[in-house]
Amino acid sequence: MYNLLLRASHWLSTYTSWFIIAVALLTYFVPGLFSWVHGTTQSCILGFIMLTMGLTLTMQDMKVLAARPWDILIGTCAQFSLMPLIAWSLTVGVGYLGVAIPKPVIVGIILVGCCPGGVSSNIMSYLCRGDVAFSVGMTTASTLLAPVVTPLLVLWLAGEQVEVDALGMFLNILIVTLMPVTIGFFANLFYGGNARFKRAQAVMPAFSVLGLACIVGGVISAVHDKLLSEGVAFFLMVFAVVLAHNSLGYLAGYSVGRMFRFSKAKNRTISIEVGMQNAGLATVLASTFFAATCPLAVIPCALSCAWHSISGTILATWFRNRDGKEPSQGN
Repeated sequence: MYNLLLRASHWLSTYTSWFIIAVALLTYFVPGLFSWVHGTTQSCILGFIMLTMGLTLTMQDMKVLAARPWDILIGTCAQFSLMPLIAWSLTVGVGYLGVAIPKPVIVGIILVGCCPGGVSSNIMSYLCRGDVAFSVGMTTASTLLAPVVTPLLVLWLAGEQVEVDALGMFLNILIVTLMPVTIGFFANLFYGGNARFKRAQAVMPAFSVLGLACIVGGVISAVHDKLLSEGVAFFLMVFAVVLAHNSLGYLAGYSVGRMFRFSKAKNRTISIEVGMQNAGLATVLASTFFAATCPLAVIPCALSCAWHSISGTILATWFRNRDGKEPSQGN
């Protein structure tokens, strides 16, 4: 049984994006399949996903934060400045040029842009021969800062579009991200040498991917009827914005690395870290805080869940194919 779970975990980790897309399509045609994923259940699932991230953190990762403060500071500042501003420019900004962007798209993509880095970015950094320690450091730092930074950025950039409960968002992120990550870290710290604990760690990715699929499925179930009424044009507009936001994030992140004369490995890592967001968190926040005032805001978030994994895999493969060197872990 354990070997089966191990193989399933490896398969789901390898084909995460395609599995998420398959679940989304299935839910679109069978909308009641994940109707149970909403509210507290949805938040608990995200908390479990963040717990699995915490279980991968070690004391060495904390030492990376202390030993490379300048690198982490540059990367985290880029994360929380470039992506929110790109999101604002693609939605609110183009409005000044006479391009009308629907409010749900504005709120959803700004929410995605203001979230911390995605957990799968660490895997992508390894695949592209990037600086994995730098990647883990950036993801950890942005996740720790998210309870304060994300609500403030959303309030600043989207406050004119929809009422933002910054305090409620702070508490929600604190409970569903920071607390589970902290619990996972200390569990790994105290029980990391235990053989049974290590066996459990090895199969956690499978449950993490299943959890993300449940969140995306729950969103599709909740907005299914409204999405149908909006039509194909709305979906294509959302995808265009998600694609542009994600792609510009990769480009901007790489440009920051070049500007600060980072190594090739670090340039690749900061590109992926900046471009890939924790869209699962954005999806839960949209469902929790904008369900009544802007229900379709979850669509850009849910679509980002799938697309960021696909684009990250494509970019990592392209980076890796550019040279034949071994994965670089250094500065």
